[in-house]
Amino acid sequence: MRVVSLVPSLTEAVAVSAPGLLAGVTDWCTHPAAGLGGAVRVGGTKNPDVRAVAELRPDLVIANEEENRAPDLAALRAAGLEVLVTEVRDLPQAFGELDRVLVGALGLERPEWLDRAEEAWAAVEPAADLTAFVPIWRRPWMVLGRDTFAGDLLARLGVRNVHAGHPERYPRVPVEELAGSGCDLVVLPDEPYRFTADDGPEAFPGLPAALVSGRHLTWYGPSLVEAPRVLAAAVRAAR
Repeated sequence: MRVVSLVPSLTEAVAVSAPGLLAGVTDWCTHPAAGLGGAVRVGGTKNPDVRAVAELRPDLVIANEEENRAPDLAALRAAGLEVLVTEVRDLPQAFGELDRVLVGALGLERPEWLDRAEEAWAAVEPAADLTAFVPIWRRPWMVLGRDTFAGDLLARLGVRNVHAGHPERYPRVPVEELAGSGCDLVVLPDEPYRFTADDGPEAFPGLPAALVSGRHLTWYGPSLVEAPRVLAAAVRAAR
């Protein structure tokens, strides 16, 4: 079977579970760290080269309703390709979609790492009761709002996103409003914007900043096995 993945998380999930299936991946697909073999790069998640994908003659294109644009997916279907579109808004849905892709669509045996990921999250006991806001971009400042996978993960660790009730999923919020929100900490992931110790915390003087791995906060794949430990450690280090 030949697969093109337009989602970095799913690229890693397929590559770890069945090396050799991937015929094409995006420019943003960086894991597994050992490499993606001979998979062809087909552009970005938001601007894939439809012709390049079609020329690979995949049996299946894997996409996501948030990461990929509807016009690109429509163009792929118009080219005669089968496109499976996932939706991931919380952890249970992520587990369900991973099973749907790997077992249902690709016909693989359920991977052992997926069982370990479910066990790791089932064992989580919130070690904190904290409020936070979670910037994902600056210039302009944008934060996690309602109905997000990353927000659900943080909530399971005892970190409540104060913008979880916002009508938008990724609202723009003035930095002055963020700094004066009265939260216990700010959570700064290193993707999609690469926040670092020198780029981000200085905007919120006096507020503890948890610098976290974006892959562990926003990816749904093998990283979910270690995500509870990694994210909890980052929150503890900030307090």
